[in-house]
Amino acid sequence: MTNLSALLQPDRGQPARTIHVVHPDTWQDWLKGQPPRVRATVAAHKLTGKAGNRAVLPGEAADDWSMLLVCDEAETSPFRIASLGEQLPEGVYRLASGEPGAAMLGWVLAQYRFDRYRKDGAAQGPRVLLTGEPGRIDETLRLAEATFKVRDLVNTPAADMGPADLEAEVEAIGKANGATVTVTRGDALEQGYPMIHAVGMAAARGREPRLIELEWGDPSHPCLALVGKGVCFDTGGLDIKPSAGMRLMKKDMGGAAHALALAAVVMAQRLPVRLHLLVAAVENSVAGNAFRPGDVLRTRKGLTVENTNTDAEGRLILGDALTKAVEGKPDLILDFATLTGAARVALGPDLPALFANDDALAAAMLDAGDGAKDPLWRLPLWDGYDEMLKSDIADMVNSPDGPFAGPITAALFLRRFVPKEIAWAHLDLFAWRPAAKPGRPKGGDAMGLRAVWAMLKKRYGA
Repeated sequence: MTNLSALLQPDRGQPARTIHVVHPDTWQDWLKGQPPRVRATVAAHKLTGKAGNRAVLPGEAADDWSMLLVCDEAETSPFRIASLGEQLPEGVYRLASGEPGAAMLGWVLAQYRFDRYRKDGAAQGPRVLLTGEPGRIDETLRLAEATFKVRDLVNTPAADMGPADLEAEVEAIGKANGATVTVTRGDALEQGYPMIHAVGMAAARGREPRLIELEWGDPSHPCLALVGKGVCFDTGGLDIKPSAGMRLMKKDMGGAAHALALAAVVMAQRLPVRLHLLVAAVENSVAGNAFRPGDVLRTRKGLTVENTNTDAEGRLILGDALTKAVEGKPDLILDFATLTGAARVALGPDLPALFANDDALAAAMLDAGDGAKDPLWRLPLWDGYDEMLKSDIADMVNSPDGPFAGPITAALFLRRFVPKEIAWAHLDLFAWRPAAKPGRPKGGDAMGLRAVWAMLKKRYGA
């Protein structure tokens, strides 16, 4: 993969190709100010100033050229020039007027390639964007690195991204930042985190379930707990999925990928918090010792759960992880999970569902999402549906009967493991792009990550 630090450079007047970004409303004025050779090229390409129009414009010398893009996106959009970051040949570029600003991020994200399993095709050299705002480069690259990390982890097939591989990823970011990493597995996991153990106990040797924890920061700072669902592959268990439903289940650890990548940003940017990252890493497999529909599961909190659906396993492992997070007396808990298909039916692939037990926290996250052009959509923790979790033989069920309010009842299940006095938000996200957009290729992707980071910066002061 291209060295990301090479993709954004301070503008010191070095030679560079020019990019003209023209809004449709200013198209005629811009065209009138161009030399005849440019107007002739525009006419030859039959450009009308419609958003999406583009052309290579000739310069005065034979080998001199610049790029034209007609774009109606706001200057605050990260993806304003992302299509050029992907399509232009390698080289150095600057905008003809203004600064790239937020668009630096999309420029970098457009140059992502997942080529771990490809032998053919030489990688294209970097497309470098110059900026007169060098102070924005570092954070932009950190967010790009985090996004690339999510994409890489989610795109990697389950055979190469099991619980042990997630553990190795946490170990790597811990070592790079001087953090402490602790892993609980085996008998200790069974006794201390019985739901994580139950979900993952049918996995093959070498892919055993575990709870991975990373701790970093000044103990005097407020504690921030990041919790990620790390189901490295989900067969559905004994309530087995059809093959079509299993096809993308390598992405069921997308929540863990988000939590891990965000933790790396928090540490790299030295956010003044005491970070506690928790990744519940399992594979929900089918075997003779798999947990069964109807089993009553113990939990770390002491509650009992009647397992009504082995394919509703994510909330089980998160329940134990959230309980451990609460024990650290955090100021804030954020959990990330590819939790329910029903959230995708309701909101589609682009919008993560946001649940929060604190209205001020929810408002801050929504505002941050709007500002970062990384939208979230709040759904309610509707108390009236809490009775759907009632069990005849245990404290609750993990999955109610019937098709109604799936994302909400899943969030209500998680809420039972978080005391009211601790601010908590839950993101039910897809972590996958079913179709490519500029700067956002088809495949694994980060969703809500920039929004959460913007909220954290404002909450704790970067």
